[in-house]
Amino acid sequence: MKNINTKYLRWGIIVSLICALIIFIYSFALGKEKSFLLLNNDWGKMADLFFSSVTYLGDGIVWLAVLLITWLILKRKDAILLLFFTFLCSTIIAQLFKYVIAPNVLRPIKYISDPALIHMVPGVELHTVSSFPSGHATTAFSIYLFFCLLLKSRWWLILGLIYSLIVAYSRIYLAQHFPEDIAGGIIAAILSVTISYIIVQKINYHKNQNKVQNGNKIS
Repeated sequence: MKNINTKYLRWGIIVSLICALIIFIYSFALGKEKSFLLLNNDWGKMADLFFSSVTYLGDGIVWLAVLLITWLILKRKDAILLLFFTFLCSTIIAQLFKYVIAPNVLRPIKYISDPALIHMVPGVELHTVSSFPSGHATTAFSIYLFFCLLLKSRWWLILGLIYSLIVAYSRIYLAQHFPEDIAGGIIAAILSVTISYIIVQKINYHKNQNKVQNGNKIS
């Protein structure tokens, strides 16, 4: 892969890791329930509409948009393999924890004894289990870090982080996840992109080695 920005990837990972640590500390310092309720505020109908819409930017379907941007707009066909592994690793890691390692972790609506304390957005179906980590946070931060590798403009380090945090926060606002679930999703994203980058680098290395060996045989 050519023209990759490992510098911005490192910065993206550092900033994401700091966000995850802050959220973990906040969550454990205040406790699972209180840390959630302090963030799960009713900001009115406009906020309900905004967060119930923006949360879809962390759905699995958004990977299709990322593919189109990478291929057609950025013209980076060489990054499609990295995108594939990022999608694959982020999905496997998130789903492995949610449904195999920790399948019975309760979501806010089931964990909190008094549901009246929770702000619930009308029309949003609340899930009850498999809370950790947040799949939406995993997806959003994986996309953020993926584009950190491809984009050379500093603006993405800031705007991409804002996008990721808004999507992540939407899961708390919509009463789908606890703050620690968001932090877990960020860590899952860091692992996903790091593992994917290493895999692709090794694949490309072996390809280049084979080309050199075949070239030597021909000559």
